[in-house]
Amino acid sequence: MHCAGCAGRVEKALANVPGVLGASVNLATEKATVDIDAQAPIDANALMAAVKQAGYEATLVADGYAAQDTPDASAAFADGPRRELHAVIACAVLTLPLVVPMIGMGLSLAAWVQFAFATIVQCLFGARFYRAAYHAVRARAANMDLLVALGTSAAYGLSVYQMLVHPGQEASLYFEASAVVITLVRLGKWLEARAKHQTTSAIRALNALRPEHARVRVEGSHYEHDIPLAQVRVGMDVVVQPGDRVPVDGVVLEGHSHVDESLVTGESLPVPKEANLPVTAGSINGDGVLVVRTTAIGAETTLAHIIRLVENAQARKAPIQRLVDRISAWFVPAILALAVITLLGWLIARAPVETAILNAVSVLVIACPCALGLATPAAIMAGTGVAARHGILIKDAEALEMAHHIHVVVFDKTGTLTSGQPALTTFEPAEGHEDLSRHDQLALAAAVQQYSDHPLAKATVKAFTDDQALLPPVTQARAIPGRGVQAQVNGQPFGVGSEPWLQKLGLTIPPDLALRADALKQAGNTVSWLVRMNAEDEGERKGEGEHPGAAVLALLAFGDTVKPQAHAAIAQLAQMNVRSVLLTGDNAGSAAAIATQLGIDEVHAQVLPEDKARMIDELKARTQATVAMVGDGINDAPALAAADIGIAMASGADVAMHAAGITLMHGNPALVADAIDISQRTWSKIHQNLFWAFVYNLVGIPLAAFGLLNPMIAGAAMAFSSVSVVTNALLLGMWKTEKPTWQTLRNLLRRKG
Repeated sequence: MHCAGCAGRVEKALANVPGVLGASVNLATEKATVDIDAQAPIDANALMAAVKQAGYEATLVADGYAAQDTPDASAAFADGPRRELHAVIACAVLTLPLVVPMIGMGLSLAAWVQFAFATIVQCLFGARFYRAAYHAVRARAANMDLLVALGTSAAYGLSVYQMLVHPGQEASLYFEASAVVITLVRLGKWLEARAKHQTTSAIRALNALRPEHARVRVEGSHYEHDIPLAQVRVGMDVVVQPGDRVPVDGVVLEGHSHVDESLVTGESLPVPKEANLPVTAGSINGDGVLVVRTTAIGAETTLAHIIRLVENAQARKAPIQRLVDRISAWFVPAILALAVITLLGWLIARAPVETAILNAVSVLVIACPCALGLATPAAIMAGTGVAARHGILIKDAEALEMAHHIHVVVFDKTGTLTSGQPALTTFEPAEGHEDLSRHDQLALAAAVQQYSDHPLAKATVKAFTDDQALLPPVTQARAIPGRGVQAQVNGQPFGVGSEPWLQKLGLTIPPDLALRADALKQAGNTVSWLVRMNAEDEGERKGEGEHPGAAVLALLAFGDTVKPQAHAAIAQLAQMNVRSVLLTGDNAGSAAAIATQLGIDEVHAQVLPEDKARMIDELKARTQATVAMVGDGINDAPALAAADIGIAMASGADVAMHAAGITLMHGNPALVADAIDISQRTWSKIHQNLFWAFVYNLVGIPLAAFGLLNPMIAGAAMAFSSVSVVTNALLLGMWKTEKPTWQTLRNLLRRKG
């Protein structure tokens, strides 16, 4: 399939098969979904035969994955854009010698040399347009491929005619016109092929999260061996080593560890895991060995569910079809009719046959879609180029088409508006320990955790060492899995850990700190405790009651910090009358605190991945507006794909970038407003370019029809229209970002009350 018209013809062919209730074809993934009547089962061969009858080929998807999802076929699929690029380069090399004389560089090629170069371009690299035009004619439709085939054939055929009729004489040849059109349109096809490959990368990246093998424990023994993931069954015990991805959904049987579950929750903090707690396929095991009892495999895992959500969301069609395709639907028949009328009119007027043919061909030449073909790609390349220079990657024209009228922007919290890394936000010593200053207690907490890789431990050490202070030396440092860390400092045991660990140790939290801890937790913070331990303690209390000398020394609270650019991001959107919404898997307290701090209009907290995609759909239905989703995690991928336009942070997961139409390379949320502004200006340039392209046609076609515009002038006018279009598009390179002023920020704060 080459265009939206192709996808439409395949849909029509499938819908005409008896028993089919509906069909939807996704041009990007090259897959068709067919709804059939359960009372009238249809053989898949009948569907594939209908597709073939329409001029295309089809294969049956097996077990939820198409042939291109396999490693070998995926590599072949990746060669598509590469082959298209090679064709563009070859076309350009052959076309350049034909163009040089046209731009007045004092060089001239013999007619037979021009014929040789143009014939290779026309017959070899233009063959795809003839094939697509043939299918369009069979389907009684018109598209850009048919327009390209007609226009280039007219210029090429006229040149051959002139060369044969006037051998050895200076003849007006238009070989360069046909070659340039084919080269430029092939360039556009390459851009489309590359964008299509990037779109399907989202599914391949998600599939890559599934390990190929799993280490299983033989029932009734401790013998372990590796088997292919496809052979794992529900009920098997899977051993997950530190640093490995969890291959299945399951429940922990043995072991203590921390697991990175950002795949599901989107939050950066590893989650403690011990017996009877669930784990999710695709998450990453941390510092301990886990034995997991399998509860779901294959298509039933949470990861597979996320993959299906992304596939379903990507299959949705854009609400606006490409303008050029709609125009060409009536433009091609109109030009053909005018050319025939011109030919017949001159013949009726008793003009020479050659004059009638030349005037008719002049109509086709002036209508040749050089400027029309350049209008969109020239503006897109200029717009995406200036966006890239400012750290904004726009995937394709469809992303531009949707982004230019965004009215609602939905933000994920962690990693998007916040840094995604925990920081020590609160450190409060307990009363009754005046022998240790606050600085001394913070030094103890940092010293105990200095050898731990846990994010909270790193945040504590950073908070202390930022003051250029030296950490006290420690001995016998060790981690208590799922609990905390302990070490000897100056011969005295200290520990930093969670509240359940304090309960195991038999320690009581002072009432004032307990109230403070509850408030901090409600605001979305993670709370840990610094404790002085009894010399006999070895990780947990064996008996009941307080340990002599053991005590809670201080409270440590950790939270995510707002990115410095987040305030400007929300302010710029408010200035553009774009509504902001926060959609996060984090708790309600943390979400409300961030929204209040930034002045966000609407908040939804504790939302799972599947709910994010559903809530995006509800928001689109409720607001009847174009909705953008901004996120950075794997868990955001379904919502990014479900939104009208997805905007991903390059600092996040690759899957998020693949599922999004726009990627912000610097992880700066303020670039969201810049992306919208660039898309608005680019889309405006596309409309301006189409206007200039048609002005030349509207003026030139009547002149050509009445014999006032010979083919040479028609070719020059066509070339000049292309120059006008390109020059107009290049003006986008002057775009500069507009930062919000303090006045804008003050107005935003007033609006938020």
